[in-house]
Amino acid sequence: MTMRRFDAQAPGFTEAFAQFLSLRRAQGSEDIHAAAAAIVREVRSRGGEAVASYTEKFDRLRVDPASLQADGLEIERLAAACPQDVREALDFAAKRIETYHAQQKPSDHSFDDGHGLELGWRWSPVDAVGVYVPGGRASYPSSVLMNVVPARAAGVERIVMVAPAPGGELNPAVAYAAMRAGVTEFYPIGGAQAVAALAYGAGQLKPVDKIVGPGNAWVAAAKRIVFGDVGIDTIAGPSEITVVADNQNDPAWMAADLLSQAEHDPLAQSILVTDDPAFAERVWAAAEAQIPRLSTAKATEESWRNFAAVVIAPLSQASAIVNQIAPEHVELAVADPDAIAKDIRHSGAIFLGRWAPEALGDYVTGSNHVLPTSGAARFASGLSVLDFMKRTSIQRISEAGFRHLADAAETLAACEGLPAHGLSVRIRRGGPQ
Repeated sequence: MTMRRFDAQAPGFTEAFAQFLSLRRAQGSEDIHAAAAAIVREVRSRGGEAVASYTEKFDRLRVDPASLQADGLEIERLAAACPQDVREALDFAAKRIETYHAQQKPSDHSFDDGHGLELGWRWSPVDAVGVYVPGGRASYPSSVLMNVVPARAAGVERIVMVAPAPGGELNPAVAYAAMRAGVTEFYPIGGAQAVAALAYGAGQLKPVDKIVGPGNAWVAAAKRIVFGDVGIDTIAGPSEITVVADNQNDPAWMAADLLSQAEHDPLAQSILVTDDPAFAERVWAAAEAQIPRLSTAKATEESWRNFAAVVIAPLSQASAIVNQIAPEHVELAVADPDAIAKDIRHSGAIFLGRWAPEALGDYVTGSNHVLPTSGAARFASGLSVLDFMKRTSIQRISEAGFRHLADAAETLAACEGLPAHGLSVRIRRGGPQ
């Protein structure tokens, strides 16, 4: 297919490129939201009976309405079927993810302001987290590690995993990853009904405080609906990668890196930024040669046809283009990646150098692969230990500290028309009640 090309130095580039980016980000369905809302309402009113009914309807699996369990789907038994080489790879990845996330745990802090007040904050983990793990095409044991390990590092005691098991099938690697990471409860349920069960409880499944993990459009819609009653991580969109590359790279390497995200989903997006048009042509040709050889060729080809693009630009403009895209992942396969990276403000994760394919970050660098998509890197960060913790402010106030603050507090209370606020200060000063 013809290469979709943008010239960053052409008039109107910024507007034309923004319009191209908006095409994919506009995907969505009000019908899905309405259907998910109906499922959530049903689970809230009927609990386990509704979850069991929807699970049989959508996943062809019978679960007990009280226990939400199904015969033959005990997680320990499933994990035993995980191949040894996969176990070893998951153990290797888990150790690196544990090491990385242990460094993120924040410290409590306090300080004396010099006026009789001791101020500070204390961090504590949430009590219970629900982790949604997709089934079907998107059955990824690596995502189990990426969602559960940070929760465990934060100190969360109850970690509940839900994962659909269509026809009674669940990936043994997912089960092994769950056990290795520290899941404390497992239910073979999925879809909007599983999100509702995590949020409001169903059968023996008690509500959690926060729900994390990717899912399909119905899962995303359900997470939006329950947000506020429970916390959520983010609304995950299709995968994205931007590769900034000079002509000193092997075109086949860059093509493979671009396709590593295109294969995730027909709505995934792969963008190459380079200063050499001839090199761009070689990368595009290499990608088109690789696609038919992939087992994921159908989804990859659709993503490539509809959403892949090349931007021809001087490398001095690369950081500005990346910031406009705000991609989930960006690779900087150039001689001096730090020169570009220092000006990148909007990206979920940055990979520096020619030997840093994003695929390593998906599995084994240790950094989290749950990252902001669809431009959300402008205001959001990837999943971390902080997502499973909350900060409580602490204020110790002496009499001297009180007197230092009282006048300003009374003035502001009067300004805002809140007399009881003012009284709670004034009464301590012996003023009129």
